[in-house]
Amino acid sequence: MIVRMMKYDIVLFAPERDRFIESLRQTGMVDITTSNWEPTEADRNLLLEVEARTKALAAIDAVDAERKSPVTVKAEDAYTTYSEAQSAIAAAKGDIARLEKSLEEWTPWGDFDTDHLAALAKAGVVIRYFVTSSSTYNKGVAEWSEKYNLSLVSQADNFARFVVIGNGTEEIDVDAQELKAPQMSLSQLTAAVKQAQARIDSAEEVIVACAAHREAIVAELSALKTELQNVKISSSATQAAEGLLLVLEGWAEQSNAPKVDALLDASPNLVYVKSNPTPEDNTPVKLKNNRFARIFELVGNMYALPKYGTIDLTPFFAPFYMLFFAICLCDAGYGSVILAAGIALLLKGGVKMRQAALFSTVCGVASVAFGFAANSFFGMTISDAPLFEDWKFLDFQNQFFYASLGIGIFQILFGMAINIVMTTITYGFKNALGSLGWFLLIFSSCAAGVAGMVGAEWYSFSSVAYMATVGVALVLMLLLNKPSFNIFANFGVGLWDTYNNITGLLSDLLSYIRLFAIGLSGGVLALVFNSLAMGLTGLDAGIEQFTVGTVFQIIGASAILLIGHGINLFMSTISSFVHPMRLTFVEFFKNAGFEMSTRAFEPLKNE
Repeated sequence: MIVRMMKYDIVLFAPERDRFIESLRQTGMVDITTSNWEPTEADRNLLLEVEARTKALAAIDAVDAERKSPVTVKAEDAYTTYSEAQSAIAAAKGDIARLEKSLEEWTPWGDFDTDHLAALAKAGVVIRYFVTSSSTYNKGVAEWSEKYNLSLVSQADNFARFVVIGNGTEEIDVDAQELKAPQMSLSQLTAAVKQAQARIDSAEEVIVACAAHREAIVAELSALKTELQNVKISSSATQAAEGLLLVLEGWAEQSNAPKVDALLDASPNLVYVKSNPTPEDNTPVKLKNNRFARIFELVGNMYALPKYGTIDLTPFFAPFYMLFFAICLCDAGYGSVILAAGIALLLKGGVKMRQAALFSTVCGVASVAFGFAANSFFGMTISDAPLFEDWKFLDFQNQFFYASLGIGIFQILFGMAINIVMTTITYGFKNALGSLGWFLLIFSSCAAGVAGMVGAEWYSFSSVAYMATVGVALVLMLLLNKPSFNIFANFGVGLWDTYNNITGLLSDLLSYIRLFAIGLSGGVLALVFNSLAMGLTGLDAGIEQFTVGTVFQIIGASAILLIGHGINLFMSTISSFVHPMRLTFVEFFKNAGFEMSTRAFEPLKNE
């Protein structure tokens, strides 16, 4: 659900701004509107400072907490020292990349003494370096040797490398690429790489030392964020009375309104007006759901928060998402891996990973349950086990195609029902008549189809009851869809909506077939890897006598199974995460009339 908000229009004596903002920050209950903030150059630099320290903390958090460093760093210099160390690492990595490229280029030429080469050049003997394909060299070497003092250095990898010795001023016409003379020998290049790596190791020790002063960097980041908040508030506030007064717009949760009222009443040189939000306001949004739905806020937040005054769809799409994830994965073995990963995150991931851990856990539980019902465990048939041979399992391959369509129709109708209810609550029942017509048409058609299959002729497609329902639906769709329009305009709009809705609903419905396709493809791949592992190693014929060769057969089959199922699990998990998200954001949100918000509730508070 969306938490109810109260709006505060505050007029403040300008010199009291800093004290007042600090009092709000102490309570942590009021969000000040800063949406019209236009950053200056100084503000952008401040943003960069905040971003830089945020990245520094992320890098420091990746450092092994048990690792100790011989380097000593002062707490107040931790961030500056970290930045210098990172710059040193970046420079050293650039040097290594350049040096390794030179090593790769000059290794086929063999080692050489650059001092001797320099001495020869000083004496007037200049060596120039060329490389070309072996075929080109073999064709032209005779002609080139007549003109120039040429010597082949190496011929490997279909390339010929040769030198031409002269005084350095002659024009050399050969079909080959001339290389710039080497500045370092191979041994010098290797030594330089080691020195650059040593610089990296030294800088990493400095970063480890900086990690011990993480709290100092956190304090700097908090101070910068506070400064940025103050800048945004100051720039967004409307000035009045020649700058003596500031007008601020604030928001607080309705449940906290009495506390905010008391704070504002106790503040000197301040007046305020409290009111309920209007549709024209850019009201910040905060969600408050039960423990189960809260897990799936992680998914909804990847799209957008719902607009204030509408409905939070998280509790409604959460069960569907969990089911869709399980259908796409469609294997109890793979589900158990996801479940184990979720439990491991719960135990070791800490508070930051708790929501992701719970998400993995519930999706893993659903996948294990559905995979078991679908008779699949790492591609093996569960019913082949003696314990389960009499159990009734779902024939996923032959039965679930139409079931996926049925699930799609149900979710689309469910979303349309939510849209009708919310439109009725927000704008009145007459504004929901068009949507109600479409709901009746689709629902009655589905009901008539089911009635025909079960022999209930009283509501078949040719029955009076069905015809009457369709007639009512057509009237609502074509004649009453826009209460403010006349009948002719309504009819025109209704026809246009009919075209859009028919094509849109057909596309939406077909999207649900992918649930079946993704689940089936993952199961088929699992079966293929099992067959490859057993067939290629000969274990499919059974083990007549256990020998040393049998051990190698088992090792080979295990390697194929581990790699194959690992690849399949990775791809299936991605598909199981992404496609249910698409069905939620596109098909369900559209039919449920989802409206997005551009602003989350972010009260001022001390970091």
